[in-house]
Amino acid sequence: MKVGIGGFSSSGKSTVFHWLTHVRPDPAASLRGQVGMARIPDERLEWLSSLFRPKKTTPATIEFLDTPGLLADERRDNPRRLAILRESGGLLVVLNGYSDGNPAAELRRFREELLFADLEIVVNRIHRLEDQLRKPRPAKQREADEQERALLRRVEQALEAGQPASQLGLKEDEEKAIRSFQLLTLKPELVLVNISERQIGAPLSPELLALAPNALAAPAKLELELEDLAPEERQAFMNDLGLTGSSRDAVLRAIFRSMGQIVFFTVGEDECRAWPLPRGADAVEGAGQIHTDLAKRFVRAEVVSFADFRRVGSMKEAKQHGVYRLEGKTYVVQDGDIMHILAST
Repeated sequence: MKVGIGGFSSSGKSTVFHWLTHVRPDPAASLRGQVGMARIPDERLEWLSSLFRPKKTTPATIEFLDTPGLLADERRDNPRRLAILRESGGLLVVLNGYSDGNPAAELRRFREELLFADLEIVVNRIHRLEDQLRKPRPAKQREADEQERALLRRVEQALEAGQPASQLGLKEDEEKAIRSFQLLTLKPELVLVNISERQIGAPLSPELLALAPNALAAPAKLELELEDLAPEERQAFMNDLGLTGSSRDAVLRAIFRSMGQIVFFTVGEDECRAWPLPRGADAVEGAGQIHTDLAKRFVRAEVVSFADFRRVGSMKEAKQHGVYRLEGKTYVVQDGDIMHILAST
């Protein structure tokens, strides 16, 4: 999954990008979108790897896209800057928490920019549809255009009222109909307040939590600096600051969950691997993550939950204890499932 990192130019979002991916920001590259990968830490995968001792252990990953910061004063260029985020599947909104600003007000301004950018896309499309409807059209095409216009009118009204498209309660077929527009206000969002060492341990403001109940805070710059220190010196600084460890792993896991992702595992002597999958996906979609041929030739899936597997200790014991299951195409994969896909030859 690709997660776009957005925020105003003063938020320190490129520092957050560096902290999460360990890829140094390139100012030239970030103007068009700079990409970096991060592995998702998972204690369950580590445990499975220690048991099977495979040749290879592969965690799930997130691809992060760093984008140009929005301009607070000169807003005309902001839609172009936000356009880079449209190719992402979700948004990590970085707010400035290390100065005397107001993160809640900053989040409101950022969301307004998303609304304006989406509104421009929607209105332009409505105008094109209306131009088409003035011309002679086949009845079937005219009906499709009218249905699309009606749907976009609903989206337009919501955006004009300050309501993101995600709150419209669109049906699956409606979301599919406007998917090509890559509306920013339809994407899942997580808010991260980039704080200084002075704010460590301080609670986020009720005003911000009212806007973003799952918002997180992390001292990205400080943790980057600590990584460059020798272990003994790093520990001394952490003790002075009251830190027990880095928050990076917890933030990565939170981002992954907030983007609507789960993992299932495949295990064996060759490889233990965590496969990312959208929450609610079925076993065939899971098989397709491994290989498209497995999805096409899917017969059934052998499944045991990680919790059950860890409790009994082996596949043999899982079968004896009745926690090993055979599931069909419609089975909804659960986070932490250990699966083996059976396919026709």
